[in-house]
Amino acid sequence: ELENQLTTKSKTLDELKQTLASNGNAEQTPEAQSLGIAELCAMKDGIVNQVAQLKASMESILEQWKAYDEIYAEVSLMTTRYLYCIDQCKPSGEEASLEALKKQVKTLQ
Repeated sequence: ELENQLTTKSKTLDELKQTLASNGNAEQTPEAQSLGIAELCAMKDGIVNQVAQLKASMESILEQWKAYDEIYAEVSLMTTRYLYCIDQCKPSGEEASLEALKKQVKTLQ
């Protein structure tokens, strides 16, 4: 979207250059006009550079978020598995006896 706006502004600036060059401005000298145009071009170039830097930065951030999402999904799955295992290993109801633990070990095997 920013690139489209920048392209539109660049075209508008080029049209402005052509209009000023062909019509001239009675209030300003040609030197002053060319200086203003040069400043506008420098500003446009600065904006183009900023947009390119922003785009590269956003791509880097997006890659980092993708990595975070993948790792989060893995950690969430492992946490769910561990919670399930812990829940299955809890003694049922009464105090755990040796026989109850032996039976649970056989069940888990």
